[in-house]
Parts: sequence; structure tokens; C-alpha cells
Amino acid sequence: MGGQQADRGGSVVFQPLAADDPTTVAGYRLAARLGAGGMGKVYLSYTPGGRPVAIKLIRPEFGEDAEFRRRFAQEVRSAQRVQGLFTAPVIDADPEGAQPWLATAYVPGPSLADAVVAHGALPVETVLLLVAGMAEALHVIHGAGIVHRDLKPSNVLLAADGPRVIDFGIAHAADATSLTGSGVTIGTPSFMAPEQAAGRKVTPATDVFALGQVAAYAATGVPAFGEGTGHGVLYRIVHEEPDLSPVPERLTELVTRCLAKDPEARPTLAEIIRLCQAANAATVLRRPEDWLPGAVSAEITARAAAPAPPQTPPPPTTAPAAAPAAPAGYSPTVPAAPSTPPPGYGPPPSTVTAAPSVPAAAPVAPPAAAAPAPGYAYAPTQGPGAAGYAPTQGPGAPGYAPTQGPGAPAYPQQGWSGPGAPTGYHPQQAAQRPPGQQKKGGGRGLVIALAAVLAFAVAGGATAYVVLKDKDGQTSSNAGGKPNGKGSTGTQGSGGTGNGSSAPKPSTAPAPQAATYKNINLTAGYHLTLGDTDVRPQDGEDNGYELSYDTGGYLDAESSGGNLVLLDPGQAGSLEACRAETRFTQNIYVNKLSPGRQVCVTTGTGHLGLVTVKAFSPEDSPSTYMTLDLTVWRNAAPSTSTG
Repeated sequence: MGGQQADRGGSVVFQPLAADDPTTVAGYRLAARLGAGGMGKVYLSYTPGGRPVAIKLIRPEFGEDAEFRRRFAQEVRSAQRVQGLFTAPVIDADPEGAQPWLATAYVPGPSLADAVVAHGALPVETVLLLVAGMAEALHVIHGAGIVHRDLKPSNVLLAADGPRVIDFGIAHAADATSLTGSGVTIGTPSFMAPEQAAGRKVTPATDVFALGQVAAYAATGVPAFGEGTGHGVLYRIVHEEPDLSPVPERLTELVTRCLAKDPEARPTLAEIIRLCQAANAATVLRRPEDWLPGAVSAEITARAAAPAPPQTPPPPTTAPAAAPAAPAGYSPTVPAAPSTPPPGYGPPPSTVTAAPSVPAAAPVAPPAAAAPAPGYAYAPTQGPGAAGYAPTQGPGAPGYAPTQGPGAPAYPQQGWSGPGAPTGYHPQQAAQRPPGQQKKGGGRGLVIALAAVLAFAVAGGATAYVVLKDKDGQTSSNAGGKPNGKGSTGTQGSGGTGNGSSAPKPSTAPAPQAATYKNINLTAGYHLTLGDTDVRPQDGEDNGYELSYDTGGYLDAESSGGNLVLLDPGQAGSLEACRAETRFTQNIYVNKLSPGRQVCVTTGTGHLGLVTVKAFSPEDSPSTYMTLDLTVWRNAAPSTSTG
């Protein structure tokens, strides 16, 4: 994964930033534009220590696709494990940003596509060195569980010490979006494999076919299956043989074997390197100083002279405007002001001035209410005079919201609902005024109204105490009998439970039952749905499934909100263990598993599963699969469990 290409032909290496280009990406100051493609634009930047990096900024259309983001994040995690000599390592990324991006090491060299367009076909010795280096790169990429899927000349950079394979895994993320079928082209038809063109399963052998096409292109200057419309090229790839007559004789066996229609007939990467060594003993890349023609090496020298990043941030385009003053004595509730972004990054500073946190004139506190009698069941935050009464929820509090207390429309339903709530009160008849203003001559009326409310509260509290005490006595004397009278209705009238009048009863729901499925052979490219009564492998690996065995070599929690946890060796898996675990991941590579290891599965639909690995398919098996036992507790995930 990663990418850095200049315009075809290499006429302009470092393009100046255009008006629609950003000046920074997540703190990386951009110095120039390196190129653009179907996935987005590539820019030159630098680390704080001065090392040049290539920043790929994904197109906004892809960033709006949730499935692309999920796959992109997954591919970034995989790509960060790829540390090969012939790859450009991914050093930073943000798949969750407003516009996803990733950063790779900058490679000062042209792409193979640019070099061939500008200087023609490469010598046989150079092609052999190129193919051997690409094979080593693919070995590391495949070892991380990634199939490149888009290996082509523009994704191979020519550095002074050998090739660099880039953009591995991005095509897989792009396949998830609807954009690839609506005018956005990801991948080049001339370099696809037959199974890829036909929509069949993609495997590491797919990259071997593309490697053969790249070798033929480098040696002849034209694609092996010709040029033309995408549909025509794809038809020839699937149904016809390539024209290899222009390919030099020393490369014929290598290219012919790589371009076999049957994936099983193609050579392994180790065999490809042996074929290169047999054709030319120098293909172990021991001559980095002269492996490329002189004209191509000159381009590397030009690209090494990268422009320096801007030293000072650009000035703000507009000065922040002064905020209007808040009314005297008024203290509205406002969100905290966001932190100031670093200079030159992010939007201009907010133009909103926070209102004063303390009102200019402190309101008069209401008289203290009498303490409730012992056993008073009224929820203390719901009425005046209660312990811990929140001042914004009763009359006389600063910034009092009229929908939460006396004076609000439909007061008995939305405001104070405790015992002794006043009756016959019609707040819709009272004029509502902005905070800080009072009706002329209304100060005395407010004091009288508050006194009346408090009197009702005290009287209601005493009534509630008597009723609840009587109810408790009846309950004690009639243990096991049916509750008596209105006290059993749970309403907010006198004697009811009200809001929070008693502790909730513990759930009596039964513990989830375990369903066990033995000796499941889960084939790569298939998935399991834990909610099925009969859990069995079904074809498909990338469509929101609950657990799939991806052909890339990993178990994947596909469903939205799902996750996996790999339990430690010797750790006993159980419902309690899986509920308690928080070491979540989206995928687990099979090479981390061994017989006896266990994996907790949480699905987005609320089920819990425990996978116990038993065995893997033998090397001579025609299919790749793993044998496992599965225990499922349905509707038992911590967020949905009722047991």
C-alpha cells in the first residue's frame, strides 16, 4: 500500500500545489504534488526529522463510503506489517479522518510505466533484476496476508538499489465501493488475471499472473494482451493466448509460465527467482549502482533533489470577527470552545466568544425546604428542597429552562412530578419572559408562589411517607400475597413508586444456552453466521458476514460492530471469559493460530461465539480450510445480554 507517481512521461516531477490542493494533511506540510490516480492524489512532505515521505490523500467520494473505510483501515493495518527491502513501507495513516490518507517512504525514482514511456523497453538484464526484486516484494506482501490485486507498471518504482512495489491492498478496499461501477476506474484491465477479470476468487497466484504481464511490458514496451478498450483486453486475457513473439528468448519461459490461465499451473515466487537466476546470475541484485540504463538513472538523480517544505505557515485569510456581547446577567449554557489547531492546519480559529461563566447578578436562592421524613420515597433530584436538587431544574435557578419546572407548558407531565404537585395550575396562561426580566411588580408574587410550592411539597412528602409506611406494613404482613390497592400500579400518584422510588428487581431471565457445533471445515472464502440454527460454512467473505475466513489468510469479523479476541495460550474460553475480554481486533491471521487456540467472536447482532481451532488443511489438499469447533451463545453479547 502507498503510492507516489508523477505524470506519465516524467516531464514534471514535482508539481506546484494548485488552488484546490491542501497545504497540510494531519500536520504534514505539503511541499509539492507528485501525481494523481483513481484513488486520489499523492503529495511530497517531510517527517519532523527531515525524511521525505509520500502522502496519499484518498478521494472524498471513497471517504464517504463506510465499507471502503472499513476495508481501508484493515488493509492499512496489514500493510504496516510489510517491511520488505523492495516495498515502500507505510509509516503513518488515518483511515478514520474526514478524508482518509496514508504516508509511505518517498522513493526517488520513476515508475516503470514512466520509464518505459520516456525511454522505451528495458534491457533483459534489467528486466531479470526487476522481476527478481518484485518477486521478493510479493513474498513479503503475501506473507502479511495481502494479495496486491493491482500489480502494474505504475505501481512499481525504480530506485537506485532495486524496484519498489507500492499500493498493495488499496484495490481490495476500493472493490467494496459502488464507485468502482460508476465511472471510477481502479486497476488496469491490461494487467489483470483471468480469474480477476471473470470475477472469481483472487489468490496470491493472481499477482504472479500480473508479474508476468509486467515483465513482458518492461521487455517489449507493450502489454502482453495488447491495448484497446477495457472489455476487449479483458476478453483476450480470459479466452486467448498472449502474443509473446517480441519477448526476448531468455525471458520466454518465465513469462509463459506466469501467464498460465490456470492459477495452479503458475510458478511459485521461489521458482520465479530461480528462473531469473538461471537466466542471469547477476539477478540477485548485487549491482545496485548500474542495474538501470543511464537515462533512467539520471531521472533518479533529478527526483532525489526534492523541494524543501514551506518554513512558515501561511497567514490566515480572514481575521476573526468580534463576537456580540452577551446580555448582562445572562449566563447561557455553551459548549466548551474547541482547542486551537496548530498554525497553518485546520479551519481558522472560531469566531465565537464564550459567554461569561458566572452571571453578573446572582439570583436570589429560594428558601430552604424542610428535610423529608425518614422513608420518603420521592426521587431527590425531581423536586425543590430535595437533597442534591439541581438548581437548573426548579424555579429560581439561573438559566431556568421553562420546560422543566413551574411555568412550563404541560407542567404536571414534564416538570416536577413528585408528591403534592399543585393542581389546577395552568402555566399556559402565564406570560413567559427572557431570563433576567421580570414582570413589573411581580417580585412579591414570586415569593408567594414559591412559598405555596414549598408548602405543597412538605405536605405531599408527609402524605407520601404515611402511605408508603402503611404499604410497607401491608407487604410485610402479606408476604407472598398480591400487592394491595393503588400502591401496586407504579403510577406517580400518592403511594405509587414514581421515578426511582424503589431499587430495580434483578433480572430473572435465564442464562443464555450454549449451542455447540463440532468439526466445522471452514474453507477460505467462506463464512459462518452465528445466528443460524444450523451453523455451517456458506460461500462469501466480504459482505457484512459475522465470521469469515478471508482468502488473504485471516479470520475476519465482518459484521458492523463485530470483533474478535485471540485468547492467550492455555486461557480457557467460556461465556464469562469472552464477555470480560476487551482486546478487540477485526481480523486474526491464520499463521498466529495453532491447534487448541481459541478465539472469542462478538457479532454486530449481539451473539457471542467461541472458536476452538482443531486442525488445518494439509499441504496437498486441493482447498485451503481450517477445522474448528464452535460454541454459540445467542443474544449474549455484553451490550445486548439480559442474563
